[in-house]
Amino acid sequence: MIRFVLGPDRIVVPDLAARLPGRGFWLSARRDVVDTACTKGAFARATRGQVTVPPDLLPGLVAALERRIGDHIGLARRAGQAVGGFSKAREWLVAGRAALLVQASDGSVEERARLLGGRSVPVVTPLSGERLGGIFGREHAVHVALLAGRLADGLVIEAGRLAGLMAAPAPMGRQVATRRAAARRDDNRPATPAGQTNRNQADQ
Repeated sequence: MIRFVLGPDRIVVPDLAARLPGRGFWLSARRDVVDTACTKGAFARATRGQVTVPPDLLPGLVAALERRIGDHIGLARRAGQAVGGFSKAREWLVAGRAALLVQASDGSVEERARLLGGRSVPVVTPLSGERLGGIFGREHAVHVALLAGRLADGLVIEAGRLAGLMAAPAPMGRQVATRRAAARRDDNRPATPAGQTNRNQADQ
């Protein structure tokens, strides 16, 4: 889920950390759901007034999530909870220390299988090898292993949100079904009908 609030001049602002003050409304982290909200006036209905939806809202969300993911991995590296490179990642996997494997989105599926060696470890692929390499001070990195903990847990959540926004639109029949469960209110009241955005009570 992704929270949005109204900023100055009633501009729709994403609140990825869910901490900004003001009236908030939630959408499922799905490309088709966000696209529909932007094009069908769902934000205006949720706030009961005119709003401005930035034309780059969706690509801005993708870029912001990529930054958050990079920040998570960088924090894990500095805390000694992440290592980069095939050899170091394999050492952690063999020793049973790795709780999460991050592979470059442009990495090889075959190489990932060779690294895992049949081990059942969650894998996410949110960033390119160039972006991962920059976190570790090198030109390119394909494999990153993380220890169990809050940083790894948070990374899984952020990678899942990014994957939802990057996914191709669902077939029409599936869109109708998923939108009915796409959004929720901050106060946990039932979601509005399909295609609409939920509006919460003002945050306390």
